Amino acid sequence: MKINSKSPSVITEQLGLRLRQARLNTDKTQAEVAELAGLSRKAVLNAEKGQAQLETFVAIMVALNLQDHLDTFLPEPPPSPMQLAKLQGKKRQRASGQRKQHREDDPTW
Repeated sequence: MKINSKSPSVITEQLGLRLRQARLNTDKTQAEVAELAGLSRKAVLNAEKGQAQLETFVAIMVALNLQDHLDTFLPEPPPSPMQLAKLQGKKRQRASGQRKQHREDDPTW
């Protein structure tokens, strides 16, 4: 599904159809999925129509053992280059030019 050219309502409808197909592939009824997810059957029905809250959608995916697909659906974004720069702190650009005086009686020299 190319989401660039579709409206949010079409996208949610498509996701609902995919959720329905995933349920059918596991050979579970809406009532069985609802019980596993701790929802009503009507909530599962509405999700399959693309009319569900995010928490309901995720609960159904967990009930269908599809939670691993959530990382593919919305992967965790990496930190931005600006955040990385702030985390690393200030980097040295050059040597300070201040040399330590070595002592002749120092065995490391």
